[in-house]
Amino acid sequence: MASVETRPSRRNGREVRVYDVRFRDPDGRQRKKTFGKKGDADRFAATVEADKLRGLYVDHSDRTTVAEYARSWAAARPHRPSSARRVSSLIETHIAGTRLGDRRLAAVRPSEVQAWATDRAQVLAPSTLRNLVSLLRSIYSSAVLDRLVAASPVVRVQLPRDERERVVPLSVQQVQALADAMPERNRAMVLAQAGLGLRIGELLALRLEDVDFLRRTVRVEWQIAPGTQARGVPKTPRSRRTVPLPAVVAEALAAHIAAFPPGADGSIFTSSVGAVYWQDFYASRVFTAAAKRAGLPAGTTSHDLRHHYASVLLAAGESVVAVADRLGHENATLVLKTYGHLMPDSEDRTRRAVDEAWCAITAPSEESATR
Repeated sequence: MASVETRPSRRNGREVRVYDVRFRDPDGRQRKKTFGKKGDADRFAATVEADKLRGLYVDHSDRTTVAEYARSWAAARPHRPSSARRVSSLIETHIAGTRLGDRRLAAVRPSEVQAWATDRAQVLAPSTLRNLVSLLRSIYSSAVLDRLVAASPVVRVQLPRDERERVVPLSVQQVQALADAMPERNRAMVLAQAGLGLRIGELLALRLEDVDFLRRTVRVEWQIAPGTQARGVPKTPRSRRTVPLPAVVAEALAAHIAAFPPGADGSIFTSSVGAVYWQDFYASRVFTAAAKRAGLPAGTTSHDLRHHYASVLLAAGESVVAVADRLGHENATLVLKTYGHLMPDSEDRTRRAVDEAWCAITAPSEESATR
């Protein structure tokens, strides 16, 4: 239990009485806080014991800054290497590199978080800003559990609207033009990504043993992350999937394998020296140059081939659940948000559904009118 002790002290040359509250924190460490008034000391002693009982105790003497805690929080997360690099970059650039990062963790107010978010909105895209605020929210949620703050100040943060441009997928003719503009060694990569819906890292990691020409399937097991030539696990558990192998892709892969034998580790797509491509090199050098030669819209990336794949499946009547499964998404929500406007004949289906529903009512009345 907390105890209040009275002792003499000198202030401004005068002798006064002060009141020391002695207590143990939830970890069993001896603590002391001094007050000039006995009433304040008694109230604090009662409050600290109540907070310990309710699990709400907070160490207000802790001097940890937001940036310091953010780094320790990130270091303790089971992030994949690529995610760890991204989170570290956000923390160092947009938290530690701002006034918020130097503030004491427990002293930050909601108004300061809002000011910080407004400032970051000047240099970040709306989607990136939302990810950053979500990161700070997770950091403070952990700080609450660690009893370093009583409540998170990351609440009701007003952010700019995220007005995403609608996806305009590449046509079959555009994809074919892109493949034709590629160096011969890379032509099949375009057809494989457009016909299988692979992420660029999944495309680069594709091995001969992953392709089953007999059963006409492709197994996605690995990816090549940015900044490395080593295989790693895919983005999410759902990213590990089996994808149907269309004939056009099977023919392209067979011709490619015959002309350019797989690497020693079975890699289907390799450079002239037999090595797996660096993701940045393929994306920025090989792909971008070919897209320009093919006359594709500025800003076209290899990810547009995944958009093409999704649009082809939706146009053929595939369900959003099936498309999400083929793309390796966790659920169909992202497919609906990204490609919902591409679903065919939605206006005609709406008219037909209403007309058919009302047909049962209007038909009898018409019959009776003829009698």
